[in-house]
Amino acid sequence: MTPIISEGYPFIGGCFVLTLLLGWSFHPLVAVIPFIFMLYFCYFFRNPKRHIEKDASVILSPADGTVTDIVELEADEDGFVKGPCTKIVIFMSVFNVHVNRSPMDGEIKLQKYYCGRFRPAYKDTVGFENEHHLLGIENGSLRITVKQIAGILARRIVSYVTLDDKLEQGELYGMIKFGSCLEVVMPREVSVTVAKGEKVAGGTTIIGRMKD
Repeated sequence: MTPIISEGYPFIGGCFVLTLLLGWSFHPLVAVIPFIFMLYFCYFFRNPKRHIEKDASVILSPADGTVTDIVELEADEDGFVKGPCTKIVIFMSVFNVHVNRSPMDGEIKLQKYYCGRFRPAYKDTVGFENEHHLLGIENGSLRITVKQIAGILARRIVSYVTLDDKLEQGELYGMIKFGSCLEVVMPREVSVTVAKGEKVAGGTTIIGRMKD
């Protein structure tokens, strides 16, 4: 696993070349701005090593960020999770790790991409209006959805998977560029183990646990 995800190479490389050109053609001080951007892109596209403790009885956070909302729903808005369910919204700032991980083992049984607006990711309606990518993951009788939602700065959702692919718990499946949020919908028989305002880490923080 590389410490920087491949999507960052064009940004980092472009800033590196610009730093050299400006520093050589004008003055080293002129090259400070692209150099700072290069360092930021190295930071933004980081892919830290995570120790994934697999557990079929829990749902892991798919992303680093802050839990901004926990909503009880009578029905899944996307129709994949059957019966009453719970939606957990995780906001990722431009300083969070932006790679996304599968919350559980399972097979992708639903995949949808919606090309929409680019409103701020903390708005209540972004899950409907903004560009988003939805995965429905199934493992036996358990079904969940994970929705990557673009924000006002995020202009591209990256996915490495497709329909019928099998995912392992904690496995990388995509990322969103430059500030965004994720929504996880779980059936009501999964107890929520995080609270609004709590910081979570992708692949390590438990956000749900199967009820006995």
